[in-house]
Amino acid sequence: MPPRSPTKRQALKASGTFNPRADQVHTQLFEQSVFFDPEDILQLKYETLRALEKEDYSIAQAAREFGLSRPTIYHAQDQFAQGGLEGLLPRKRGPKSAHKLTAEVRQHLEQLRAAQPELDSTQLARRVRQRFKVKLHPRTIEKALKSKGKRGLQTTP
Repeated sequence: MPPRSPTKRQALKASGTFNPRADQVHTQLFEQSVFFDPEDILQLKYETLRALEKEDYSIAQAAREFGLSRPTIYHAQDQFAQGGLEGLLPRKRGPKSAHKLTAEVRQHLEQLRAAQPELDSTQLARRVRQRFKVKLHPRTIEKALKSKGKRGLQTTP
């Protein structure tokens, strides 16, 4: 196998496209090439899908040779069908936006803080729970109010 560049490995890790199971890739395409890198999960998934489509690989054969699990391959097929190559890129896990700390709740917190600056984050959390039926952690409130100030935005009295 050709030597791997530590710089490329760092870039792959930073982008979330590093394959920690590169040693399980056993296809000639990746074992004897400078271009094909088994540590590049995006390239590995794409070439797996290409082998399934163009070379009539079975899922089991592709899983064995490309070092991916069958569920990973099925998931990659779905991702590729929905979003093309971009669909294979890693996505942020978990909620994509604030689902409890909505704009309305944040505005209410800012108004409370402006009207009663002596209230601490625990008391603010209690008030939010009473009004909106949403349970926020006091630290979440502290971060939200602090970040608002850092951005240089003014709270309304």
